[in-house]
Amino acid sequence: MNRIICGVDVSKDWLDAHIWPSGAAERFANDATGIAALCLFCRSHGADHAVMEASGGYERLSFMLLWAHGMACALVNARSVRRFAEAMGYLEKTDRIDAAVIAHYGAVKKTVPTPPPSTAQQRLSALVGRLCQVVGDAIINKQRKSAARDAEACASIEAMLAFLKREERRLEGEIASMIDDDPLWARLGSTFCSLKGVAGRTVARLMAELPEIGLISNKAIAKLAGLAPIANDSGRRAGNRHVRGGRAGPRGILFIVAAIVAKFDPHLKAFAQRLQQAGKPKMLIRIALARKLLVILNAKARDARSEFANAT
Repeated sequence: MNRIICGVDVSKDWLDAHIWPSGAAERFANDATGIAALCLFCRSHGADHAVMEASGGYERLSFMLLWAHGMACALVNARSVRRFAEAMGYLEKTDRIDAAVIAHYGAVKKTVPTPPPSTAQQRLSALVGRLCQVVGDAIINKQRKSAARDAEACASIEAMLAFLKREERRLEGEIASMIDDDPLWARLGSTFCSLKGVAGRTVARLMAELPEIGLISNKAIAKLAGLAPIANDSGRRAGNRHVRGGRAGPRGILFIVAAIVAKFDPHLKAFAQRLQQAGKPKMLIRIALARKLLVILNAKARDARSEFANAT
């Protein structure tokens, strides 16, 4: 049985919708009124669910409001859709054509709805994202201070650094309170921190940017973080397996934390030493350590979630 899919191409101002396979198409404003009309459009054509690309944040309002109106929605990777379009011979590119391509992709890929994040998860992600911005701004201002020669300019930079430090502490407090107030998050946080070298900021980043931890397999979580080696074999050739894709935020923090944890954890330390003795490149060792740490954390999170479910 053919599923009816509504492909939605999202831009800052507009939502272009296309029903697969009937071909019905319409444009809506990317605001609350337009999204409500889009939901009615989907229902009137019997759409199973809507499919849209993750497009830098412009899709968030329509994604959340479609779910709020009772219309299931799936988010798909924009690069995958573009490559699908090229493979299927879609050479032209307009918003209307893109909506049709997304709908076609959803039908072929047999996409399933992406569950919306809870209100708490959205707030945690927003606070962690803002904390990362503040830390990044502080680093930039420290670099500016080192290059500044004028006393008044230095004083201005110092004032900005003091403000950013206060804001950093405030955000860290808000995030810590959110985690402590949620029984499951508190259990996960204490479980992660049982590994020496894993601190509160790492816990916050993982919970905000990798909420699937403990819910999926070790292979799946490694691939999600971009730490899984991708097969590159053909015939008798066994190519080098590189990592690619995945979520850059969790991957970056795991690179740093894994090196710290390896100083204290005997198993990770021995693992790193074996790779060094085998003559492996430094980058490969960094990736392997990060993946190993992620697998350990995923297993710990799985156990913690199971214990929490049994206790409640």
